[in-house]
Amino acid sequence: MKEDTVVWGPFWTRQRAISLLLAGAVLVVAVGAGAAHGSVEIPLPTLVAMVARRLGGAAAVGWPASWETILFDVRLPRVFLAAMVGAALSLSGAAYQGLFRNPLADPYLVGVSSGAGLGATLAIYLGARFSWAGLEAVPLFAFVGGIGATAVIYALAQVGGRTPVTTLLLAGVAVAALLSALTTAIWTAASSAFQTRTVISWLMGSLALASWAHVRVLAPYLVAGGAVTIVAARALNLLQLDEDQARLLGLNVERFKLVLVAATSLLTAAAVAVSGVIGFVGLIVPHAVRLVWGPDHRFLLPMSALVGGIFMIAADGLARTLFAPTELPVGVITAVCGVPFFLYLLRKKKQAVF
Repeated sequence: MKEDTVVWGPFWTRQRAISLLLAGAVLVVAVGAGAAHGSVEIPLPTLVAMVARRLGGAAAVGWPASWETILFDVRLPRVFLAAMVGAALSLSGAAYQGLFRNPLADPYLVGVSSGAGLGATLAIYLGARFSWAGLEAVPLFAFVGGIGATAVIYALAQVGGRTPVTTLLLAGVAVAALLSALTTAIWTAASSAFQTRTVISWLMGSLALASWAHVRVLAPYLVAGGAVTIVAARALNLLQLDEDQARLLGLNVERFKLVLVAATSLLTAAAVAVSGVIGFVGLIVPHAVRLVWGPDHRFLLPMSALVGGIFMIAADGLARTLFAPTELPVGVITAVCGVPFFLYLLRKKKQAVF
């Protein structure tokens, strides 16, 4: 049986239930470890007592007041945002790999990254200084740019009322190249070293400015987009046969593509808007989950979200502590992990073709 063969067996097997519960438990542990670890170490029992007290418990105060500021204003929003960004990118990656039936697909395939990069670079170059709905100008421009680029690419890919996935891929590559060139042109025209450093930092991805406002902005997109994507799991399984057979089995393929691309693009654009461009998460996490647990999207999608959250928390922890007090862009860490895995996938794909 090939790796991408559709799995039609029962979803709630004992092994799958235990795996999801264990992944959820590991995610909780990762959140606690990420919040406790840093330049100021907070013992885990003290962290639990601080959270319990903030939630209305009667724990006695036995820690410096500065610890509460570090925990509740800096680390917890950053750790929560890391988990949410990882979940969003991994969900999108798993959905795109299913839609394109290609393990090399990732969340940025249909223009979100290039459009968001152009939007953010333009906002930095113009020195925009406004905010709306908890987002400042740079993430707002990035969100609009990512969604706009995806809409243009999807419209260009339509042929005779249909959207072939190959045409969608090629349109994405072409438009992404154009938008990346425009981004480079604006970046080169930057008038100050500060603008240049800001653009580089954003394009490499960072959670250094994470706040509860960012968490609140991303949450509804993660919930809504994640729900639509997970509900689409059965249709994604159906699509693994091929489009013609999926149509014969009752799936409205074109409408399904539109809904799935819209949901995953919103997920990815919202994640990119609050964290910058963080590559390889949506590529390596879904494929790793598929290698371990199989290709059934009913299980692959929720497990990818959990594992993606864990992976992003770990990557961000390394980014802020590996060369402390200097902080690396988290995109550097994900690239170091992702490039070897990508080359492995590429080699495996080439061997499968030849």
